[in-house]
Amino acid sequence: MTEQKPFHNECHMNSRCNQYDRCPMVTVHQIISGKWKLLILWYLNGKTLRFGDLQRKLPDATQKMLTKQLRSLEQDQLIIRTVYATVPPKVEYRLSDIGQDLIPLLESMHTFGAKHYTQYDENL
Repeated sequence: MTEQKPFHNECHMNSRCNQYDRCPMVTVHQIISGKWKLLILWYLNGKTLRFGDLQRKLPDATQKMLTKQLRSLEQDQLIIRTVYATVPPKVEYRLSDIGQDLIPLLESMHTFGAKHYTQYDENL
């Protein structure tokens, strides 16, 4: 019998994820948690955007926070940052192949949001 890792004991998927050193949901949580990460990934779906484009799409995000979230997504290899040697510098962001793998998950989340929109819209 395989020894259960302590953090798998409470998981309803413990028999499926016990083969890993940590629950795969922990990995997902670590790479997409952040106030703006989901929306950044969503807006980059099928597009290449510049920093200013993302700022316009996320007007409540400060420049500092948006920069921090973009750097984190780049470090986690979910987006690709391309810098063009122009004056002023031009920087573009797009989804990496790994980032593209998240799109079906984001589409499911969008479907959930659309289905329950009226129930939660009043409280948000």
